[in-house]
Amino acid sequence: MEHIDILIIDDEEKFAAMLARRIELREYHSKVCHDGKTALQWIEKHLGFISLILLDLQLPDMYGTQVLEDIKKIHPTVPVAIMTGHGSEKDKKECERLGAFKFMYKPINIDSLMTILEHIKEVPND
Repeated sequence: MEHIDILIIDDEEKFAAMLARRIELREYHSKVCHDGKTALQWIEKHLGFISLILLDLQLPDMYGTQVLEDIKKIHPTVPVAIMTGHGSEKDKKECERLGAFKFMYKPINIDSLMTILEHIKEVPND
């Protein structure tokens, strides 16, 4: 089973593909899912093979907070960072309450993201 450094959950196909390419150029592995249901199914099948999940709040089938809550039920220790272009302070507080460790506004700074990933990979994850 291939280890995935970053799972990107975002319905904006061009944005997700561009972010995945930028991650791959830095010699990390990524996987993209475009909706919450597909992502949750993928996570269930690949427990322990993900270092970081980047989750968009606005998905076509589920709101990001519901996906986050479900991720934490499946894999409580995986770090989840929220990405949004339109999130509110209320969204941020709800995501933090549900266990998100970071709330980021789009566009995503790739250097900051790589710093986060390096830090996460240094910390043992169950």
